[in-house]
Amino acid sequence: MKRRERWANSWVHAVWERVQRAGEIVPGTRAAEAFGSLGEGSSIGFPAATVMGARSIHIGSRTLVGRQVTLSVGYGPDDARLPARGLVIGDRCVIGARTSLTAHTSIVVGDDVWFGQDVFVSDAGHGYQEPGVPIGLQLGEHRPVTIGAGSWIGHGAIILPGATIGRNVVVAAGSVVRGAVEDHAVVGGSPVRVLRRFEPGVGWVSAAGDLRPVLPPLVPVGGPHPRG
Repeated sequence: MKRRERWANSWVHAVWERVQRAGEIVPGTRAAEAFGSLGEGSSIGFPAATVMGARSIHIGSRTLVGRQVTLSVGYGPDDARLPARGLVIGDRCVIGARTSLTAHTSIVVGDDVWFGQDVFVSDAGHGYQEPGVPIGLQLGEHRPVTIGAGSWIGHGAIILPGATIGRNVVVAAGSVVRGAVEDHAVVGGSPVRVLRRFEPGVGWVSAAGDLRPVLPPLVPVGGPHPRG
């Protein structure tokens, strides 16, 4: 690489790093003031994909939202019927890049929930039963979604309207979640099925009876966070 090209490459990367830092939405910025709340130490990466209905979005403290993430409430930027708390994300969460959280009535994410990249969560879909009406205009039923504290949502998972995910649940990458998932379960598939569940005094038991022991915690609850 020629010296001039090397210099230009370094300059572009340095400028882009500064732009990303300057464009972050953090408490105290004008963009943060549009949100219902944005807790201390939290950050929304730049560039975002879509932020809509911000006054109905509440994010706890020390939560990291990655780049190109969609956070939206309602059916458009001028929707006057937004719920007060349409999208609620707890403390110390991590929302992976290109994830989409699209709420119309209620999506609630508990504390210490981590998302992989490219996760999709919505509390409404579309109808299809009117043959003469475009599918996109057949608005579906609103069904609230909840994701319990301490859960992990794997890369590319899809959380469908009405899903209720318990505490400390692992959702395998690429899974499609509908209905209720019990606390302390490992689930996977499309739709998901329980692969392993925690049995107190026994351990983590698979459907085939394979047993994995309970391990001691590596960090305390509410402990170290990737942002320090």
